[in-house]
Amino acid sequence: MGEQADTAFKTTGSKWLLPVSEYLGFPLDQVNFLTCQLFAVAAAFWFRLYLSPSHANPLVRHAVATLLGITFLIFCFGWYSAHILTVVLANYMIIIYADIDNVHKYCMTMAMGYLTVCQVSRVFIFNYGILSTDFSGPLMIVTQKITTLAFQLHDGMCKKEENLTPEQKNLSINVRPSFIEYLSYNLNFLSVLVGPCSNYKEYVDFIEGRHISRRLRQHSGACNGQNGYDKTPDLSPLNAVCRKLLVCCGCMLFFLTVTRALPMTYNVDPHFVSHAPFLTRLTYAFFSIQAARPKFYFAWTLADAVNNAAGYGFLGVDENGKPSWNLICNLNILKIETATSFKTFIDNWNIRTGIWLKTVCYDRAPRHRLALTFILSALWHGVYPGYYFTFITAIPITMAARAVRRSVRHCFLGSKGLKLVYDVLTWAATQLAICYTVMPFLLLAVEPAMVYYRSMYFHVHIISILAAIVLHRKHKPKEPSDTTKVFSPASSSLSSSCLAQCQPVHSNNNDKVE
Repeated sequence: MGEQADTAFKTTGSKWLLPVSEYLGFPLDQVNFLTCQLFAVAAAFWFRLYLSPSHANPLVRHAVATLLGITFLIFCFGWYSAHILTVVLANYMIIIYADIDNVHKYCMTMAMGYLTVCQVSRVFIFNYGILSTDFSGPLMIVTQKITTLAFQLHDGMCKKEENLTPEQKNLSINVRPSFIEYLSYNLNFLSVLVGPCSNYKEYVDFIEGRHISRRLRQHSGACNGQNGYDKTPDLSPLNAVCRKLLVCCGCMLFFLTVTRALPMTYNVDPHFVSHAPFLTRLTYAFFSIQAARPKFYFAWTLADAVNNAAGYGFLGVDENGKPSWNLICNLNILKIETATSFKTFIDNWNIRTGIWLKTVCYDRAPRHRLALTFILSALWHGVYPGYYFTFITAIPITMAARAVRRSVRHCFLGSKGLKLVYDVLTWAATQLAICYTVMPFLLLAVEPAMVYYRSMYFHVHIISILAAIVLHRKHKPKEPSDTTKVFSPASSSLSSSCLAQCQPVHSNNNDKVE
């Protein structure tokens, strides 16, 4: 018991907050992480107000953002932060000295290879004995940024404009970034710990003071022609930041009162599995999975608030002139909790990772796009066996969901009452399917994952496979949203529905894949 307590309060980073950790009963690595993110909120406001483009030149803003980011890494991870710095420096050398025609391939190989080696070490060297906030999280975010920049640089310097999609053309980079620009993009304090990944061109616009004005110019209709480049209104992010911080407070309260009372490992407790009735086990699994989400909501919403506080993340204004600060949002909580389809859930979960998968893989693969995107997503997540249980399980569920929607949904559209019944049934089925699918993702190892699936009698596997087979020959008119859906475990989708849900009227068409 003493050894477990010691493990809970250890960290590879700073131990300055150990007394706080012991007093609150939280692992030290989590205390360090939360401290850095809260400090980042304050630093972001200072960065926006006192280090704005009108008060400081871009070089100073780049340097400060980078130094703060590196400080956060060292504080949280100690010497393990060297892994992140190493991969960033190595890929900058590739960008500067490698053949520009192949720079995207070299960067992808280097970044993903280094990440995979680190992921393998977590499983086979440390034998799952990792901290809940170890260095691999920031390394995963940096990998997204490195590869995104490399592909966009290749688009701008090697491809003809007619061979690019409108989105690729808009985000292409025509000049190699300087050293400080590259470091700032990858290691800035706004996103170094938990992301999200954004586009290099948009980040540089933010640093150089063009972020809001360019977004307004792209959608001049929203401005009624009154907001020129030199007449950018002061669209304060304060309301958006306060709203997101309130969401974080709610998520933290839920975590302290509910999540900790429903431990995930109880789903595979031998006594519980062998003695509890099936419906009891199913109910506990459902509520324990629901209770596990707020920690992700907290981390991603807080990260979004940090970026907004610095003045980054402005999307545009709607027809009523209301500003939106959801350009780099990573989730839509309401859509997730009310999802009536597997696709809708995926569309609104970890949105920026889905956009990354679409940007660097799905849109570019000459063939086998879905398979290659699936492989990239799996490698990026890591090598824990539980991840692959989740990814593989999602395939028949996605197929069954499509088949059921094509074959059954039209029967319930005759009246509002029938539609309501359909929505309630599909909501329950979706939430139970999500619960069943992601459980191994949280349990990590093979043995607990198999214990859980056996305790559930593999019922979702069986039902989804049978549904997909039985309904396969029933050809109903296909809806565009179904035919364009692509599953990828990282958690996003190819459909533009993400835009309608997370990015209001004036979007830059950053559709996502998953």
